[in-house]
Amino acid sequence: MNINAKVIPNSRKQEIIKETENSYKIKLVSTPEKNKANKELIELLANYFNTRKSNIKIIKGIKSRNKIITIE
Repeated sequence: MNINAKVIPNSRKQEIIKETENSYKIKLVSTPEKNKANKELIELLANYFNTRKSNIKIIKGIKSRNKIITIE
């Protein structure tokens, strides 16, 4: 399953907002430096979809706020 995610780093709290069937807005606490935000994103999505972190991959947009993520 592929999802589109708009990531907002440096937020006050972690939050996942489902906008459409495959589109999410995700707020992260960490900064986008040294891949911290991407690691937090993968952990948050693993908890949300109840799967392991190894099943989640960022396919497109590693350095962008708009990402395409695959979840096995």
